Amino acid sequence: MENERSPSRRTAGGRRVRAPPAAPPFTRATALAKVRAAEDAWNTRDPARVALAYTPDTVWRNRDVFLTGRAEVTAFLAAKWRREQEYALRKELWAFGDDRIAVRFQYEWHDADGQWWRSYGNELWEFDPHGLMRRREASIDDVRIDAAERRIHGPRPAGEPGGTGEGAGGGTDGGAELPLR
Repeated sequence: MENERSPSRRTAGGRRVRAPPAAPPFTRATALAKVRAAEDAWNTRDPARVALAYTPDTVWRNRDVFLTGRAEVTAFLAAKWRREQEYALRKELWAFGDDRIAVRFQYEWHDADGQWWRSYGNELWEFDPHGLMRRREASIDDVRIDAAERRIHGPRPAGEPGGTGEGAGGGTDGGAELPLR
């Protein structure tokens, strides 16, 4: 999350330093920042960088795969992004509590045969007091699409709304622009 792409600030000497990750209890603003940082990090497709957002003993369920620890997460992500080529993700805040965040997401990718897929999912996140994710549960479904049906083309451009509460529908979930289908 913020560990991968933290907001930065400049010191008095003009040097950039990484801000610490947002930590519980979450506000709407810090929950939205976590979601956007996660989206940005996952779109790098850098397993080692993404894994830094999780506690060393993190526990995951991703579909039907159960993982424990950063090493397993890193290996899982490396295999995932070898299989899911040209992966591009959008995440949206669904709900949050003191140390928990729920998101919905969609990502598109193609397999080794060139078949495009859109994956729809929901994630439940739980954080430690320092803002690292200690638990992640993801439920994901894949839908075959034609290349012409794609709507996610690479990381979210800076001006594209979403993940920040600026969705087209003006709703409170920040995700009005992610269509259901």
